Amino acid sequence: MRHLFIVNPVAGGKRSDPKGTIERIESFMAPRGEEYEVYETVAHMDAAEKVKREAIKGRPLRVYACGGDGTLSECAHGAAGYGNVAVTHYPCGTGNDFVRVFGEDAALFRDIGALVEGDVQPLDLIDVNGRKSVNIASVGIDARVGTDVHKYSKFLGGAGAYCMSLAVNLLHGVNRQFTITTDVGVYAGLFTLVCACNGQYYGGGFNPVREALPDDGAIDFLLVGKTSRLTIARYLKDYARGDYAKYPKLIKHIRGRHLKIEGDEEFVVSIDGEALYAKSVSMRLIPGGVNFIRPRGCRPAAPREAAAGSSV
Repeated sequence: MRHLFIVNPVAGGKRSDPKGTIERIESFMAPRGEEYEVYETVAHMDAAEKVKREAIKGRPLRVYACGGDGTLSECAHGAAGYGNVAVTHYPCGTGNDFVRVFGEDAALFRDIGALVEGDVQPLDLIDVNGRKSVNIASVGIDARVGTDVHKYSKFLGGAGAYCMSLAVNLLHGVNRQFTITTDVGVYAGLFTLVCACNGQYYGGGFNPVREALPDDGAIDFLLVGKTSRLTIARYLKDYARGDYAKYPKLIKHIRGRHLKIEGDEEFVVSIDGEALYAKSVSMRLIPGGVNFIRPRGCRPAAPREAAAGSSV
């Protein structure tokens, strides 16, 4: 078994401490006498390419994404489809949202020993124009916010950076014209946002679909129709805590396996916090698309609450 620690040296903005992360890895791994490598990324998607280069060798490999959700997403992208590879998250980024799906057990992911000795389970992925998402992919105001948050994470941490990005983007307009094709129908018009949830949290703690699980063989889509700045201000708290079912005329919930969004102009797609630009985007479920390492006894914990919407 080989262990590969992917360290993003800029994850976490002002709180970034790659030297400390590497020291903790070395102090745990060196005495074990197992083969391991610490690799610091140098560019966007470098982590994905490194994981893929190691994966094709065919040896059993455990990958530890030491960074934020974007680092985890890149590692999952590189590992997708390789049965000999398993990926996990050592969270030290801006949001660290994906592991929140594990509830109180999320803190265990900050224990290197618990990860090295953890169990493996298959998790679903979302294919977004060929790019793999392990958590949440979105289009609209939240994608623009998520893309710009890194501008503010240099001097604001976590939720503060997201709130600042939200305030700035609200000034630039809320709605965009889209045609959206889903498992249950086609919708055209102005939309504030569309999100595809494999996990539960994004945006520094927003929880749009409480019942979403990354191993349930479905994607939870939310389509939020035309709104105003005032509407967002009034209902943002409910959206952030997963109370979308209170607003069936505004928010449509669909549990499905595929969605396509087409726009008149190029738009940004946020893929686990990383940006992709396109005029057309396809989001497709890959059941059990990646092996994921979790601390022993730790499993996704989500309330199975009834929600208004369509299911397929």
